[in-house]
Amino acid sequence: MKLEDVKNVCVVGAGNMGHQISLLCAIYGYKVKCSDVVPEILKKADNFVNTYLPGRVEKGKMTKEQAEAARKNISFTSDMKEAAGDADFVIEAATEVLDLKRKIFADLDKIAPAHAILATNSSYIVSSRIADATKRPEKVLNMHFFNPALVMKLVEVVKGPHVSEETANITMELCKKIEKVPVFIKKEVDGFLLNRIFRVIGREAQWMLEMGVASMEDIDKACVYGAGHPMGPFRLMDLTGIDLTYIASMEAFRKSGDPADLPTPSVVAHYVKGEYGEKTGKGWYDYTKKDKK
Repeated sequence: MKLEDVKNVCVVGAGNMGHQISLLCAIYGYKVKCSDVVPEILKKADNFVNTYLPGRVEKGKMTKEQAEAARKNISFTSDMKEAAGDADFVIEAATEVLDLKRKIFADLDKIAPAHAILATNSSYIVSSRIADATKRPEKVLNMHFFNPALVMKLVEVVKGPHVSEETANITMELCKKIEKVPVFIKKEVDGFLLNRIFRVIGREAQWMLEMGVASMEDIDKACVYGAGHPMGPFRLMDLTGIDLTYIASMEAFRKSGDPADLPTPSVVAHYVKGEYGEKTGKGWYDYTKKDKK
């Protein structure tokens, strides 16, 4: 298979990452079907598309014709069979839980055409832990977008030992086709490139906060005004979701058994309160305050 053979894209999971990846592919001309089992999430995703595209036209970032074409290219469904039945390329964007992803990939292997590539958008779990749930391990790999997917340029493409050169090459080319900047990771490592780096920074930031070394605001300021980061570790965690940090840490602990991989007490405290960051209105920062930037 070649990149030119990829016409239909399926995205499994219509959450924040899933619907943005879906819309991104639709904007660049692919026929996209996005599936989710939660009706409210599907409705929210559809509403996002209906708001985002006209907004781009109003800002002069897209013509009316381009917006209409993208809208026609994307659809949402609760039926994964409908979404993946004719897919040439599938991107899974479900919750960071290994057992869930293995179940989804086992189902996709039965539904999607034999030639279809099955990619996971996991930010931490390597595809070799998922690939054996299918009969096409050579076509299963990591294709990790960053949040927000419509804005962030970076995509990490990870070639595990089971992945064919063809699969890796097509995925790299697809990233470029949708105007992303792919980085090729030659060996599997949990967390891949950027998240491994940010995990160290985040852990140190949380330790300093919990030890009373500095406030989270000052830690964030140090990273922005000293290291040149676009935002500090606490603000970044609020953007990506404290729930994602918690779940990824728990998955790491289940694999390693090392208590050092457990989420920090402050992360657990926010998680049990349902304070996940921007999407819930409160995390490290309070987003219900009108003057909060």
